[in-house]
Amino acid sequence: MNIRRLIPAAAVILALSGCATWDGMSSREKSAVIGAGVGGVAGAVITDGGVLGTVGGAAIGGVIGDQVGKQRK
Repeated sequence: MNIRRLIPAAAVILALSGCATWDGMSSREKSAVIGAGVGGVAGAVITDGGVLGTVGGAAIGGVIGDQVGKQRK
């Protein structure tokens, strides 16, 4: 696997983990953060490390994670 494909994904994960504190978050918010991280990685891999794909994947993953967390309560 090419290291250039992993750099944007690692940057998204690092940014999300640095901004997120789990203490005061609901399960819905936690699901959204996890979804955004997974979506960002998937978007980076699918688009060969493109920034637009990474950001788009993070946005879509965040929305999906939010909806999953809403149903879980």
